[in-house]
Amino acid sequence: MRRLCCRFPLSYQPFDCPEVFSASGTCQRMEITNVMEYEAIAKEKLPKMVYDYYASGAEDEWTLQENREAFSRILFRPRILIDVSKIDMAATVLGFKISMPIMIAPTAMQKMAHPDGEYATARAASAAGTIMTLSSWATSSVEEVASTGPGIRFFQLYVYKDRNVVEQLVRRAEKAGFKAIALTVDTPRLGRREADIKNRFTLPPFLTLKNFEGLNLGKMDKTDDSGLASYVAGQIDRSLSWKDVKWLQSITSLPILVKGVLTAEDASLAIQNGAAGIIVSNHGARQLDYVPATITALEEVVKSAQGRVPVFLDGGVRRGTDVFKALALGASGVFIGRPVVFSLAAEGEVGVRKVLQMLRDEFELTMALSGCVSLKDITRNHIITSSRL
Repeated sequence: MRRLCCRFPLSYQPFDCPEVFSASGTCQRMEITNVMEYEAIAKEKLPKMVYDYYASGAEDEWTLQENREAFSRILFRPRILIDVSKIDMAATVLGFKISMPIMIAPTAMQKMAHPDGEYATARAASAAGTIMTLSSWATSSVEEVASTGPGIRFFQLYVYKDRNVVEQLVRRAEKAGFKAIALTVDTPRLGRREADIKNRFTLPPFLTLKNFEGLNLGKMDKTDDSGLASYVAGQIDRSLSWKDVKWLQSITSLPILVKGVLTAEDASLAIQNGAAGIIVSNHGARQLDYVPATITALEEVVKSAQGRVPVFLDGGVRRGTDVFKALALGASGVFIGRPVVFSLAAEGEVGVRKVLQMLRDEFELTMALSGCVSLKDITRNHIITSSRL
């Protein structure tokens, strides 16, 4: 049996800790040895609607699977007899020094996973010395997340039809000390997520989208389809175009990262339109199915950027080896999403801290065994891609 520890309303779903009682009644904590093991715990603990929302992808989920499998087709070319007694993993992102090139991606509605939600994630990121990106659709507001203490935080932005709402939200993020805007550009409509349709997904009634609460935009109605799909159809601006990147620059001094780029052409346009950085992302395989894995698209985007702006990778990262492979292909860093919500569901803030530590430790080991003592040592020559096999 497992020990209950949840503070959710019992009418919703009781959660439990990853602790198991032995026959003698003593508590034995499950030994988590890698990031991926948290998903099975989260599946056991979360209501089906919530787990499916976090875990599922669009349509056939081909890209969801490919986001992971594409990493397995990249092999290492390690160098030997290099002094690796000291490893420096420090990175600089938009001028901010962080402890490692592993950051937290925006994931919506984190209080569905754990009562502390985004508070726990913010504290864990700060403790790890890295960046947290807060989703527009968070269940904690920008002000609430800022109240957790110091930390480098970015704000992920969806552009609503009412541009006054957008402008107000950006100014709130600025005032709350957020350091950059991650503009999501791949969601003029929500991808067809069949699990959400089957489950009639909606935000649990005791939660709201906190950033929009005072604007009467924080509620998500239950429908005969996905409640989130209906919400997006009613609120998100489908006319969003490159001119709006310029508009966003006119209302904020914060650097803008364009999130959702998969091609060289769009990378070039992003830079032409003033992006401070690019996030190669397929929205966790939740939008258009049968697009390439982000690690597959990465090198094309990096070549197009030509070093003019940093390029980051979001999607499929589950191992320190994945981080190394992304950097070898030219990424300046990676963002992780699902590992955060799954570990949050399992162990709250402690779980998120463990995920960041495990990925850090694995990445450091990969660097050492590849003969790299700093990030600048990681090059294309350290890997073999399928095109070169």
